Amino acid sequence: MGWAGGERRAMRLLLNIIWFVLAGLWMAIGYAIAALICFILIITIPFGVAALRIGMFALWPFGRVVIRRADAGAGSAIGNVIWFVLCGWWLALAHLITGVLLCVTLIGIPLGLASFKLIPVSLLPLGREIVPVEHARAAGHVPDVAISTAPQPPAARS
Repeated sequence: MGWAGGERRAMRLLLNIIWFVLAGLWMAIGYAIAALICFILIITIPFGVAALRIGMFALWPFGRVVIRRADAGAGSAIGNVIWFVLCGWWLALAHLITGVLLCVTLIGIPLGLASFKLIPVSLLPLGREIVPVEHARAAGHVPDVAISTAPQPPAARS
């Protein structure tokens, strides 16, 4: 039994509001600081733009997914190494700490798991694109990072 589009949108909105209050705003501020550092260093301005893009995803993640870009190559790989050194490791650490703190409460467990799912994109963001779930499904993309709003089917019992 699937969820209707309106129910799915309502669930995404509710989860995004809870996420915004408990984690999204703080994580977005972290990404804004990373962007500011990258803008100040001038040569890393493209990384600052990437930080703002991911910061918007971290602010309101439900209903969007991260997919690999087909045109990503060696430049993205080299850029990801630079990103990791400048900003990636401490943003990933912030997601880890936020996830652990959210998992302390029963209500926060799904949001904590969502924070853990954002760690890969915070570590290696270049060569990836953030798109709405519907666009990724229509194009047949398999997401690198997907934060689900639909209930998962129960595991098969033996």
